[in-house]
Amino acid sequence: MIVTTTPNVEGKKITEYKGVIFGEVITGVNAIKDIAAGLTNFFGGRSDSYEGELIKAREDALRELEIRAKELGSNAVVGVDIDYEVLGQSGNMLMVTASGTAVKVE
Repeated sequence: MIVTTTPNVEGKKITEYKGVIFGEVITGVNAIKDIAAGLTNFFGGRSDSYEGELIKAREDALRELEIRAKELGSNAVVGVDIDYEVLGQSGNMLMVTASGTAVKVE
């Protein structure tokens, strides 16, 4: 499956547009990772625990996007955009949304 942020796939011709699709993931950050991130915030540096959660959520959202494209009979997704939001009263939920256009290319 070709997944790209560009509006087309170089060297390929889009033969069919299947529609706009989405892959969404909402994940919570557990208390241990929240404490570790708090310490990183206090002392400075990068938060490996939050970065790991963000990477996993992004990969899961893109995987969902691919699954939905395959269900439509597509072999590529073009114009992919990824958005991030923080949810929940205490801001401890992360939502990652990937969207794009499912297409068939030759």
